[in-house]
Amino acid sequence: MKAFYTVGLLILSNIFMTLAWYGHLKFAEWKWFQKLGFVAIVLISWGIALFEYFFQVPANRIGFKGNGGPFTLVELKVLQEVITLIVFTIFTLIVFKNESFKWNHFIGFVFLILAVYFIFKK
Repeated sequence: MKAFYTVGLLILSNIFMTLAWYGHLKFAEWKWFQKLGFVAIVLISWGIALFEYFFQVPANRIGFKGNGGPFTLVELKVLQEVITLIVFTIFTLIVFKNESFKWNHFIGFVFLILAVYFIFKK
């Protein structure tokens, strides 16, 4: 059950992270957002990223083997990176219509999945 909580929290965390890191590139299409300066954009992104931490920190605490969770620190990190790429890919394809998923991206993801396999292999 802790594994499901961990993965769910990591997904939520990465949704906010992706929005904070890349959302401002899409928000720039809004007139009111175009008027903002660099510092304001950074502060807005930082505010969004705060919610990332509300999910990331509990995910790591619940999931870490040292706290009774199912994952080692390395497993947690690899899991988080793969979730990041999945969330980022979905976000990019939905929000940025001019981006596409190419064959080399697919091959790279296959290698990442293989990395997860080998990291989790006992």
